[in-house]
Amino acid sequence: MGAMSVRTPSSEPSEPSVPSKASGAHRAGFACFVGRPNAGKSTLTNALVGQKVAITADQPQTTRHTVRGIVHRPDAQLILVDTPGLHKPRTLLGERLNDVVRTTWAEVDVIGFCLPANEKLGPGDRFIAKELAAIKKTPKIAIVTKTDLVESKALAEQLIAIDQLGRELGFEWAEIVPVSAVADQQVDLLADLLVPLLPEGPALYPEGDLTDEPEQVMIAELIREAALEGVRDELPHSIAVVVEEMLPREDRPADKPLLDIHAFVYIERPSQKGIIIGPKGQRLKQVGIKSRKQIEALLGTPVFLDLHVKVAKDWQRDPRQLRNLGF
Repeated sequence: MGAMSVRTPSSEPSEPSVPSKASGAHRAGFACFVGRPNAGKSTLTNALVGQKVAITADQPQTTRHTVRGIVHRPDAQLILVDTPGLHKPRTLLGERLNDVVRTTWAEVDVIGFCLPANEKLGPGDRFIAKELAAIKKTPKIAIVTKTDLVESKALAEQLIAIDQLGRELGFEWAEIVPVSAVADQQVDLLADLLVPLLPEGPALYPEGDLTDEPEQVMIAELIREAALEGVRDELPHSIAVVVEEMLPREDRPADKPLLDIHAFVYIERPSQKGIIIGPKGQRLKQVGIKSRKQIEALLGTPVFLDLHVKVAKDWQRDPRQLRNLGF
């Protein structure tokens, strides 16, 4: 049996294993984070990129689009692909999300499997690990997330369990790295370990780009994140957002621009409308205020946000409506 390769703070190398500057080998490629829903994938993407590019929320299955975060370094460009959590599908939407995950796995240079430090390995983790074992050529790093939530003894037990999981399924992790995106622990080390697994080559995106998501998709995700807050128990997966129109306001002086954004929040049943709008429209108003601030930070310009709630009956099970809503 080979020795387990774990990068903990105490065993962290003083010189991380990045390509040597002398060789002049610049690397560029794609890494993808997988894991069951709510394993910390989006938070990790945001921490590595240094800016918010992926929607995060404290309930599972909030990521529906493949969000690429781009990490620019002198020696490399690391493009992060954030996929939906792989899960046992109950709806057509669920099946489509799983297809997105598997397609992504086949196309990346390295896979990071996110496993929360504060939850024992479960059937969902084993299900994903089994699928990963079938992908022979792509290197796989186990990323133990949320380490700020556990004591060192529990973390050590989790690291051993993850190492054993790989052995049981007949493969070895390229690395096992504990990180905390929230406490900013070992996030840079993770990037240092991902980079050598990328192919040599020039940068694939211009310097300064953080994501290749269209702005309208990112804006819709920010609105959906704000709309989910406070109603996760009642409407965990029933909300979709579509930005219908983004237009600069006419007759505004050049030094005082205003962007008009018109968006629809779709729910599945008329009974859910009241939950989203809230008493006297207060909830929807709060959703607008919160998401407008984040949209203005993203775009760097003042925004007028016009939000409307619409019912799209059982949209998660209807192929035509899924297409209309961008899935």
